Amino acid sequence: MKRDSLWKQLLIIVVILVSLVLALPNIYSQDPAIEITTTKGEPVETDAAARIKAALENAKVPLKRTELLAPNRLLVRFASPEDQLKAKGIIDTIFTEGYSIALTPAPDLPTWLAALGVKPMYLGLDLRGGIHVLIDVDMDAAFGKALERYTGDLRTLLRRNKVSYITVSHDADSVTVPFRNAAARDQGYNLIRSEFPTLGLKTEDVDGKWLLIAKPTPTEATSIRKLALEQNIATLRNRINAMGVAEPIIQQQGERRIVVELPGVQDPSHLKEIMGATATLEYRLADTEHSAEDVADGHPPPLGFKLYKERNGRKVLLSNRVIITGDQITDASSGFDQRSGQPAVFVSLDGPGAARMRNFTTENVGKPMAVVFNETRIQTRMVNGKPVREKHNVEEVISIANILEPFGRRFQTTGLDSPREAHDLALLLRSGALAAPIEIVEERTVGPSLGQDNINKGFQSALIGTLLVVVFMTIYYNIFGLIADIVLLINIILILAALSLLQATLTLPGIAAIVLTIGMAVDANVLIYERIREELRVGNSPLTSITSGYEKAWSSILDANVTTLIAGTVLFSFGTGPVKGFAVVLVIGIFTSVFTSVTVSHTIVNFFFAGRRLKELPIDK
Repeated sequence: MKRDSLWKQLLIIVVILVSLVLALPNIYSQDPAIEITTTKGEPVETDAAARIKAALENAKVPLKRTELLAPNRLLVRFASPEDQLKAKGIIDTIFTEGYSIALTPAPDLPTWLAALGVKPMYLGLDLRGGIHVLIDVDMDAAFGKALERYTGDLRTLLRRNKVSYITVSHDADSVTVPFRNAAARDQGYNLIRSEFPTLGLKTEDVDGKWLLIAKPTPTEATSIRKLALEQNIATLRNRINAMGVAEPIIQQQGERRIVVELPGVQDPSHLKEIMGATATLEYRLADTEHSAEDVADGHPPPLGFKLYKERNGRKVLLSNRVIITGDQITDASSGFDQRSGQPAVFVSLDGPGAARMRNFTTENVGKPMAVVFNETRIQTRMVNGKPVREKHNVEEVISIANILEPFGRRFQTTGLDSPREAHDLALLLRSGALAAPIEIVEERTVGPSLGQDNINKGFQSALIGTLLVVVFMTIYYNIFGLIADIVLLINIILILAALSLLQATLTLPGIAAIVLTIGMAVDANVLIYERIREELRVGNSPLTSITSGYEKAWSSILDANVTTLIAGTVLFSFGTGPVKGFAVVLVIGIFTSVFTSVTVSHTIVNFFFAGRRLKELPIDK
């Protein structure tokens, strides 16, 4: 039995030292802080820190210190969450545009450790406090929107190819096109089949009309619903990031639900409004030739126009043709109109939207154009003693102005009630529209005190479990037990280092996985030590027994950990929330346990016993 080579010993020492540095930030406390970041990457204003200090001093809100983390990132530290929340409202009024303001914990690290760029692992909702929201996506509405798009696309296709048809309409699951004769229907059938292979087509003859019925194929229907869910997840992530929530968790659950966890958020009311809002803008041509009051009194509206209301109650006729919608808006910011001082939203369009707006305004200089604020609101009313949630579509004309000159990519919209409404609308336009309406079906709030209580209990359970294992191994295996205890502590350091390096989120189930990993790591050492005892009992020398013990126990250790790794991988792949948090720590713990229990343990044993003349080992009973 020889000692391990020097390079192997040095490699293990380096791994342990690096892991110790990575894990070290987790022992330091974290300050409640506010991170101020410029949205477009430009440097923070040079007097930003001074303005913040002056405003907080005037409001008698104490702060610990400010730090410039990067040219575009400023951090403000506080002594308590109460001071942090008070300061958030004040800082929001200082930086109204071009900045993202986020509540975040900031580790209070020594200067030398902070200079290394190491960070502590994230704490999950159950350890830090915050809100948990379960959201249901209205898949019927998503499918209906897809049918609306198909309706418009089929109408455009038939017109462009000069195919005679009566109308194009859709119901809950299909698009119907009636034709005046069979020849026109056959022409439309062939055209649609070649242009839209994702639609299943069938023909019917009803009441002297030749009908063509188009319905999305099962594969296309599944794709529509999947894309709607993915777009809603992306939109929610954009909205929450824009609100300045640090470390949000947004993930799919099942086929139509989304889980949102927002650590550190204690006042979810405004956040829920932003998450579920469907507000957007539509730009339409206004009709000045006909009387809106006549239409309001019951007269039919002119062809191609619809009756709307302004916010002051005045009626107005607008074209059914939408010039552009919120889907074509690439950027939006809130501010104030320089001439009137009213709240305004400054809008930027994508290429097709800008071209369409430029063409329209060029052709309609001098004519009025209206801006329609479109929002889906959910109202709850009692029916037979039970709350029933109903969706109501609200369309309000927020402004009408004459087109003075052609414009395209960037312009402003006024007519909003308040700076808050302008800010929220700009946020919604920036983050994109929801593909389908959403409904919050479950909400749970975890207070920061409960989160700290969970941390204390989790740490206590891990500490008690570790101490019991240490005492047992020392009593039962003597010096070898002490080596196992050292290896166990190294294993815990490696797990914490891996979680910090990956910036993974530790949850309460994650702490349970650490405790489980402690038992698994000790189990590997028990297998090795019992194998060494068996080798000693059959008459082998102490050094030969050590070598044989590690070699012959390896297959059992590998089999046990591979099967556990498979289970952990399955949990991570198909689990959500707490299950996934447990699986992450479990998988990391499997790799660190094998490394420490076999490689590190063997190296330490070789260091102390290799090359010595031993008559017995301090493991034998």
